[in-house]
Amino acid sequence: MSWRACTSLFVGRLIDAVPRICVNGDRITQGEKTRAAAAYRLLPSEVCSERSFGHRYREAIVAVLELANISKHFGAIQAVNDVSFTLQAGEVVGLMGDNGAGKSTIVKMIAGNYRPSHGTMRMNGAELVMHRPVEARQHGIEIVYQDLALCDNLSAAANVFLGRELRRGVGPLRILDYKSMYRRAGEIFRELKSETRPRDLVKQMSGGQRQAVAIARTMLSEAKIVLMDEPTAAISVRQVAEVLNLIRQLRDRGIAVVLISHRMPDVFDVADRVIVMRRGRKVADKAIAASSPEEVTGLITGAIEQV
Repeated sequence: MSWRACTSLFVGRLIDAVPRICVNGDRITQGEKTRAAAAYRLLPSEVCSERSFGHRYREAIVAVLELANISKHFGAIQAVNDVSFTLQAGEVVGLMGDNGAGKSTIVKMIAGNYRPSHGTMRMNGAELVMHRPVEARQHGIEIVYQDLALCDNLSAAANVFLGRELRRGVGPLRILDYKSMYRRAGEIFRELKSETRPRDLVKQMSGGQRQAVAIARTMLSEAKIVLMDEPTAAISVRQVAEVLNLIRQLRDRGIAVVLISHRMPDVFDVADRVIVMRRGRKVADKAIAASSPEEVTGLITGAIEQV
């Protein structure tokens, strides 16, 4: 049996009911959205303290990924210093900061490229210890690098199935099942609402279509977390819109996304939260609705010290 994630919308005035049935929520006052947060955080503090279900609800939400006091140093260089944050299923988190702030190092630790020097990573509440990227993929963690790591001379379907090709036949007389791979790749592209065609060569594709191929590869492995490094860099405005839509498709399927980007409009368009890094330290972790591009710019440059 296979299960497909779905999203439901609950609209009501009974705020006490929200944490019982919702994971995230928006509060609207006089026609304006005034707050977006995890559902239990929308409750008044006195309700949370007096109602036992508030505490039970906090404990019931287990983060798909938790970083606790993570540090990484390379000799005398402290690349990441005591960083903690959580990531929920179906959440898009923008990871922002200047060059050398520690963003890529954090992503590479999550992807299994580096081991933390200190601290703990947990996935669904269990400690996560990895020595190689293949172990991260086994846990459902996929990364889409800025260069996408695609083979230009192969078709879209061949890239999606590269290293995990489908075969048919018996025993040693097994051959590649191109028909099944083209069919399954086409299904994934349709799920992503992408115009990418399975038989097209990657070298003939636009930037948005190439991103669709890379993302389709993560969906084939049933990823729980997708890490994306500058997916909208050096592509056209139309292609940026395609990529942001692909990220929304991942979110709607319940997949958590960590998005490294220098493009402020893209992060504020698609992310639920933004984490700001500066000189290896986390200086902010805020809901998008509670922040602004001006504030994030100030945090990145140091004009705003920390929030």
